Amino acid sequence: MCRTVDVRQAVLAKNDRLAETLRTDLAHQGVTAVNLLSSPGSGKTALLELVLRQATERGVPVAAVTADLATENDARRLARSGAPVKQVLTGGLCHLETDQLRGHLDGWLPDGTRALFVENVGNLVCPASYDLGEALRVVLMSVTEGEDKPVKYPTAFGLANLVVLTKTDLAEAAGFDEDAFASHVERINPGVEVVRSSARTGQGIKVLLDRVLAVCDGARPHQPLLAGDHHSHAHAGADPTAAETS
Repeated sequence: MCRTVDVRQAVLAKNDRLAETLRTDLAHQGVTAVNLLSSPGSGKTALLELVLRQATERGVPVAAVTADLATENDARRLARSGAPVKQVLTGGLCHLETDQLRGHLDGWLPDGTRALFVENVGNLVCPASYDLGEALRVVLMSVTEGEDKPVKYPTAFGLANLVVLTKTDLAEAAGFDEDAFASHVERINPGVEVVRSSARTGQGIKVLLDRVLAVCDGARPHQPLLAGDHHSHAHAGADPTAAETS
């Protein structure tokens, strides 16, 4: 067990160093990276396609990287927005790591890009521990997943700079208790904003893009209380996701 913890500690420490370097390099290029995390089936790809489309229609230069274990289906969907898109296949890994991401950005990321959206692998456990050099971490969940999702996955939601609730057009049919959801989010990450959205109706698309562009323009995103503890725990060898399951 000690050996497992030591290896995990070393992997996270290396990733953190690479992430900080990438964050600095992207900032020098004027690029704001947005890390999108969710479970499978949250509607993340559909929502991102609309955000990218609205950005291109508004003349905002954006790009996207989408990660999956297999297939390039999501890249093809996102490319319909007109934005530059690149698919990353993780080779079985349940999350992206900074060295993988950087390897795909070098020589590809278009000059003048303001926002780089990184659609992480559909998983709320492993990706939560890996900094990708992002300036904004967005965690998404749908109303069909249950209002207690934030307390089931406290690391993912506790480290979010922004939370997006998707498929709100299905809330009534799903019997979703939005008050309970809001209470759970506030308990895990006090003060974080929740954006209500629906890819079907277009709700929340403009708000989400505006939040991203505000960070691009220098606005300081919400700072979760868990962020400092998570960083120190990762380097001390503790596993903040040990009690969570995918």
